[in-house]
Amino acid sequence: MARSLNIPAVVGLHEVLDQCESGAPVILDGYAGLLVVHPTEQTRYEYGQIEKRRHEVEVSLEALRDTPGATKDGRKIILSANVELPEDLPLIAESGAEGIGLYRTEFLFLNRVHFPGEEEQTNIYRQVVDASRPHPAIIRTLDLGGDKLPTHLGLDPEQNPFLGWRAIRYCLEKPDVFKVQLRAICRSNPGGKVRVMFPMIATREELSSALAILGEAREELKAAGVPAAEVVEAGAMIEVPSAALIVDHLAPLVQFFSIGTNDLTQYTLAADRTNERVASLYQPTHPAVLSLIRMVVEAARRHDIWVGVCGEMAADVVMTPILVGLGVDEMSMGSVAVPRVKKAVQSLHYGDCQKLSSELLSMDSGEQIRQRLQQVAQGAYPELVG
Repeated sequence: MARSLNIPAVVGLHEVLDQCESGAPVILDGYAGLLVVHPTEQTRYEYGQIEKRRHEVEVSLEALRDTPGATKDGRKIILSANVELPEDLPLIAESGAEGIGLYRTEFLFLNRVHFPGEEEQTNIYRQVVDASRPHPAIIRTLDLGGDKLPTHLGLDPEQNPFLGWRAIRYCLEKPDVFKVQLRAICRSNPGGKVRVMFPMIATREELSSALAILGEAREELKAAGVPAAEVVEAGAMIEVPSAALIVDHLAPLVQFFSIGTNDLTQYTLAADRTNERVASLYQPTHPAVLSLIRMVVEAARRHDIWVGVCGEMAADVVMTPILVGLGVDEMSMGSVAVPRVKKAVQSLHYGDCQKLSSELLSMDSGEQIRQRLQQVAQGAYPELVG
């Protein structure tokens, strides 16, 4: 959330804050993850220069807003925005994003006594679709659970909530809640097209069941004469290793895949992404994670559907070369990251990135791959990674 709003953040400080007196001057370096207490004049000057250089880069990136996200040799990558709140919608056009690659609907359901009804959801989803025009918007169905639990439901705590009753698992057991949301999504663009995406798909049966409820929602609207979208494109999030491994069985059911690299990484490596004790194990560059992404992209090609990435990897310019090289069609990120990633894409050659991906997937460790990617990024767009 902080990253999407371009707010510097440093976490995991623990007792450090207890050692700082109230009112002490500090420098918060959200890029390097540093809190500098009582900075010297020299440190203040150095950070002033860093801030000046970063501002100059940001100004230069504004000129890229209306340019395409294409590599030097013409490979087009759709760069779209992740959106959490309706208040974020104006940032889409300002950033030059090509639509919304992920609208997180769960924020409509949190911190309130009752879930939003169909009319309220329809109105909000229409705002999302309108803000995304002329580009498409992908609305993700409810992803409650894990670290996102409504306080009013009184749910019993789970020992392993990230492995428990969340996302599509919750929705399929609450078809009344699920169908209301699907009806609202279908109503968001009467006579037009909408895209809906199901999170945390682990089995073909889950995806089939979700699509069946979507079909029921559309039939109900049609029978009642309620204006709704003529075309509904459905997609599956690939963020569970089992989904990546059976991707050829899922592809015939959907029009697109979106790879959620945050969960895919933590589930593949059994490393809780919110637990700093295992933070060193959480490596998006791990060969296993990259191999799964490659499997998904290759399956999408075989079945003639497109594939995007909507996790944190998409916003990290160090990761841009490997995502381009693996052949993803779309990358979705917080709006503030779009200009930087667009600059990175425009600085690369697709052919070179393809060769690089083959090289990286032959390496033994995630750290080795990360270092190589850092080297490539430093050579192609040093102003973004310095």
